[in-house]
Amino acid sequence: MEKLLEWITDELLTKATIESIDPKEPVKVRSVPKPWKVLGTGNYAAVFYHPEAPDYAVKVYAPGRPGLTEEAEVYRRLGRHPAFSECYYSGPDFLVLKRLRGVTFYDSMKRGIFITEQAIEDIDSALDYARSMGLHPHDVHAKNVMIRNTHGLIVDISDFLKEEDCSMWEDYKTAYYRLYRPVASRWRFPVPRLVLETVRRGYRLWRRWRE
Repeated sequence: MEKLLEWITDELLTKATIESIDPKEPVKVRSVPKPWKVLGTGNYAAVFYHPEAPDYAVKVYAPGRPGLTEEAEVYRRLGRHPAFSECYYSGPDFLVLKRLRGVTFYDSMKRGIFITEQAIEDIDSALDYARSMGLHPHDVHAKNVMIRNTHGLIVDISDFLKEEDCSMWEDYKTAYYRLYRPVASRWRFPVPRLVLETVRRGYRLWRRWRE
């Protein structure tokens, strides 16, 4: 861990460039120092890993974006659970997390990988566990959950301290059981990114109208 923290402070934080233009869209990673790799991006932060420390994920918040302290608190409350990551270290603008390996539901649909009902049930169970720890699952959608060996994982818990209701996961499950599962259980095919992005943006507009 000591060596990883040295790489983070001397390489990643000083040479990586992360921009957040729209808080409702993923951040942009403009530059990454070698040998660091990008694992993914969210609305507030980007996640990296170092090839010599492949079991760790380093989440770096974009300048001016809030939420790091809250996310660290969520991990503290969650403790150890098979469907969630763990926080090993909290810095002023980054977190060192256990790296979760799998494919997001979003990428699964894009690549034609079948999302199992077991994965859905695992995520339901994990969200119930989070509620039992006094948390409020929020912003749980296809880009924030993963499947690995038929099982479900939850990647992003940064908004679990928000107390307002969030129906994203229930809406996704409705679409899964009514549309995705009946079709994908018979025919496996990749869904073009353009179609997925159109559905995602349409869903956002529908949520605003419904609210």
